[in-house]
Amino acid sequence: MAAATGGQEKTHTFEQPSALAPSPLVQALPSFPDLLAEASAAARRLEAAAARRGDEEGVLSLALPLAPVDPLLLLPELGEPDDFRFLWDGAPGLSLAATGRCQHLELSGPRRFALAQRFSHLTLERLGTGGEGGPPLARPRVLLAFAFFDSPLIAGSGAAGVEAVLPRWQLSRQGNHCWLRLQRPLGGSVGARSVAEELWEKARRLERRALVLAANGEEGHGPLPAGHGIGIRHASPWHAGYRLAVERALELVEGGDLRKLVLAVRQELLLDNELDPLSLLAHLRRSQPGSCRFLWQRSGREALLGASPERLLTLRQGQLRSDALAGTAPRGANAAELLGSIKDRHEHALVVETICAVLARAGLAPRRPRHPRLARHGSLVHLHTPITASLGNRPPLPLAELLHPTPAVAGLPRREAMGWLRSLEPFERGNYAAPIGWIDSSGDVDLRVAIRSGTLRGRRLELTAGAGLVPGSHPERELQEVALKLGVLQQQLSLAAPTGGGPTPRAS
Repeated sequence: MAAATGGQEKTHTFEQPSALAPSPLVQALPSFPDLLAEASAAARRLEAAAARRGDEEGVLSLALPLAPVDPLLLLPELGEPDDFRFLWDGAPGLSLAATGRCQHLELSGPRRFALAQRFSHLTLERLGTGGEGGPPLARPRVLLAFAFFDSPLIAGSGAAGVEAVLPRWQLSRQGNHCWLRLQRPLGGSVGARSVAEELWEKARRLERRALVLAANGEEGHGPLPAGHGIGIRHASPWHAGYRLAVERALELVEGGDLRKLVLAVRQELLLDNELDPLSLLAHLRRSQPGSCRFLWQRSGREALLGASPERLLTLRQGQLRSDALAGTAPRGANAAELLGSIKDRHEHALVVETICAVLARAGLAPRRPRHPRLARHGSLVHLHTPITASLGNRPPLPLAELLHPTPAVAGLPRREAMGWLRSLEPFERGNYAAPIGWIDSSGDVDLRVAIRSGTLRGRRLELTAGAGLVPGSHPERELQEVALKLGVLQQQLSLAAPTGGGPTPRAS
């Protein structure tokens, strides 16, 4: 356990930070005595609850409003360089940065969604929070990253079936409202005063750092690498092996063994220099404003990052939404052809029908528009159908298990498609095309599908992309679609064009 920044026996004088001065757009700040009183009351409630249960004291969770700051920009200031780091950048919607592991679950196996739901519920239910905890954006959250498959092929390798993290620090912003939250297990030298002091001092440091960045003209842009592009020293070839896999998959589809299969390819890029993943996310913020940018950084040595246009499941006050997103073309004059493409409309309809059928079997009444619309995300355009339903008080993660994976990233029938993906793809999917997101203390959820993503390990960046195969698919077109997605992602990350590794993407 990390040492607290202040002990209970120490006394400090805390001044109201000038950068945190209240304004009509910012929540009024409590004084330090007010924060300490909240912390002390929450700690007493925790102690009483722990005595009733006969277990440990529990976790104290305190939150403090700040003047508006950029979570992407200040993520490096939240924790230590090798800490777990998380970013959920939906700006201009919710943007959330988090570091450290206060409580943590990691497991594989067929019950991973149910166990993640139980862990999240118990963890958030037993928190000791001060006051009312602030508005919805300030609620404590358990962060979630699932793998595509229940378990890796080789035990102990690859991504776990699920990782769930209650972070130590959480910095959230939506519009002009911003909150900082600290979560610490009580006991030993960590008490109500030390947690209140640590939170107060961190808030002041973040505000001072934000003022420095604003004075340097960096506010709102994030950390950027020097130059106009990041050099790629080598790009692994992929099209020959992918062509063979596509031809075998089309035999299965045309022969009636499968209705659809989504085959992915992985390309490894060797970059000229090691990169901070936040630099790549800053590029994605500008190039993918309509997508949700995300980062799941287990340590300083490995980071999953991307910009997902696809919502698996969002839950707000009992109202559920899921996105059917299938059918892709370059943005431009030919994008409208998607709406008239028999192959793409068929592929999209399979996804819509499957999601609606899953929700109906779960006892819900899904609603959707009659026809898909075009959704533009950066240089790509997709067929998109939003699907909504009332979930009521049902737990959301078991429903996410029923929805994952959708036919947009796996195939139909699901069980057979999953088996063939294991056979035809010569790599572990890991977190690619799996749910990533969070669940908060009121049960609201946001899970995106981790497509348009890559894994960064020092100078090595692995990019993954796939294409849906249905009756009528042509190998050359599917190779072109995958090349397009890989090329667009490289462009959006500001990577220089590789010298080889696949067909040239179609112009957008």
